[in-house]
Amino acid sequence: MLYRFGGSPDAGKPTGGPLVMDQSGNLYGTSINGGCCDYGDVFELSPSGSGWNEALIDNGFPDGGPMSGLAIDTAGNLYGSTESPYAGAIYQLSPSGSNWQFNLIINLNNIMNGGDGPEGSLIVDGAGNLYGTTFSGGVGNGGTVFELSAGNWNFSLFYSLTGSDGPQESLTMDSAGNLYGTTYGDGAYSRGSVFKLSPSANGWIYTDLHDFTGGSDGSLPISNVVIDAQGNLYGTTSKGGTGTNCYQGSSYACGVVWKITP
Repeated sequence: MLYRFGGSPDAGKPTGGPLVMDQSGNLYGTSINGGCCDYGDVFELSPSGSGWNEALIDNGFPDGGPMSGLAIDTAGNLYGSTESPYAGAIYQLSPSGSNWQFNLIINLNNIMNGGDGPEGSLIVDGAGNLYGTTFSGGVGNGGTVFELSAGNWNFSLFYSLTGSDGPQESLTMDSAGNLYGTTYGDGAYSRGSVFKLSPSANGWIYTDLHDFTGGSDGSLPISNVVIDAQGNLYGTTSKGGTGTNCYQGSSYACGVVWKITP
């Protein structure tokens, strides 16, 4: 056990997003509750002898708590999203001596068809550009995939998904710059999907890799995509499959681990 959270004014109920680690071995994450206003906070866990010390980097979000885990760039800046204002916002935390500087990068409520609810964690490429998703909104109301370019943080809408429940986890980028992700309830059967976005001279090309049916292949993925050296894709679904005794015999079953082979 590295650390037990105590709730306000300490952090409480860490979000489902992944922890990130800097070059010194410090861990960073977000919590739903805690902080000065009990809206959640960003915390740091630092190794110290045989234990770990916690510090609150952002001690409470006055406009709504963290919505995702964090991403970290090579300079040690942290990036995440909040659940409000209305459509959600993207922020940066930059180390400044012994303190951290909070910077609001963008309020999605000000972006036409930019999407609502950036629930998945952001990812950062080698140039410092940010890539993210929203759970709903956009032209097709099934969420969006977007980029924030490093330096000026210009917003670029890559794709508007169609459906009612879009991505809930982070994107994955391969060595060729293709993006992969899952949606929770979009797709032909409204049970979620796996998609690929490929860069081209005329924009991004969308490929639907799989539509979950809710049967033995699973349904409702709350998962990112993992890629191996051969280009195989892996992930999970939260329901579906053939397992039993998940919800006292619920027909929704237990979920699956899946693989897609190119």
